[in-house]
Amino acid sequence: MKKTIVPGRVITLEHKKIPLPNGYIVQMDVIKHLGAALIVPFLNRDKVILLRQYRPVIKKYLYELPAGTAEKGESDLTTAKRELIEETGYSAGKMTLMGHIYPVPGYSTEKIAIFKAEKLKPVKYHAEEDEVISVQTVNKAAVGKMFKSGQMTDAKTICAFAMCSWL
Repeated sequence: MKKTIVPGRVITLEHKKIPLPNGYIVQMDVIKHLGAALIVPFLNRDKVILLRQYRPVIKKYLYELPAGTAEKGESDLTTAKRELIEETGYSAGKMTLMGHIYPVPGYSTEKIAIFKAEKLKPVKYHAEEDEVISVQTVNKAAVGKMFKSGQMTDAKTICAFAMCSWL
């Protein structure tokens, strides 16, 4: 049994009964999500682009790597290329899929594809009005310090840096 509680453009909240491998049936509220892509944009071997982005839901600025939600029917790679340009003003000559993560598998289907972007070139872009972002260049040592000091708390960013052996 599945009942849509709140339909949405990016997410949909459903209440459903799900059978477990042991035969027990659980009732759960599930957020259906289109998926997302995150990009680790390397300017060179020791420098990446990092964002300081305001997140209105938690009313705080976070240090994050560029990322965004897929549009309906969009591939992970297409999402990554679009978000890199929209959030940083760079395009990548080379994109490598590093892997996938499930940020909140206890209640959401969201799956994030993590890409490493190299051979960056500046491109014309228009910052989106609904995002407050400042673009920064940081080196590996700075990323480590930000993580150890508690300045870097965005889980998807931490996972991506770990996948690239930066943490």
